[in-house]
Amino acid sequence: MATVENSGAEITLCNSTVIEQFSSTVAPQGMTAVVRMWDQNPDEIFHASAKLVVALTAVRDPGNAGSVIRVADAAGADGVIMSSDSVDLFNPKVVRASVGSLFHLPIAIGQNLAETISTARSNGMQVLAADTGGISLYGDANLAKPTLWIFGNEAWGIPKEVLELVDHVVSIPIYGQAESLNLATASALCLYASATAQSS
Repeated sequence: MATVENSGAEITLCNSTVIEQFSSTVAPQGMTAVVRMWDQNPDEIFHASAKLVVALTAVRDPGNAGSVIRVADAAGADGVIMSSDSVDLFNPKVVRASVGSLFHLPIAIGQNLAETISTARSNGMQVLAADTGGISLYGDANLAKPTLWIFGNEAWGIPKEVLELVDHVVSIPIYGQAESLNLATASALCLYASATAQSS
């Protein structure tokens, strides 16, 4: 409470009935906040020392988007780019699934992926897309290079026009009988593989 008071934010005490009206959850945590929405300039994400950036294209599920943001943060990514056809960053489910990561990880919203890819290349990054039918994540992909990873919709993948612009499509081998991995799991494997290779 002292930290909030010292920030200069206005504090209004109210009862649980009022909190419930503000919150979108069934069992709110007892506090809520009204904050200014922001948007990061992608040029500030693709800075000279950037090594790992994540792009989401047509990711509509808020839980998936928030989880990927959380994974990107945990893997030490420099930022996240969200396409104009992805879910709203400020959707309450995205915010909750990110578990706070969206408050300190640079995120640019409403972006054109073709322009994002061009910006990444001009900053010396390779562009990898996680999708089926590509080279193996394990052994075939050079993950030590500065990389823009692109992740798409869990149901139908990455749009063809985006795949045509990337350097490599990278696939995660499936050794069992599962048809696929969910987006959060796939992004975790890809981003941690890159982070490990880049830190070696």
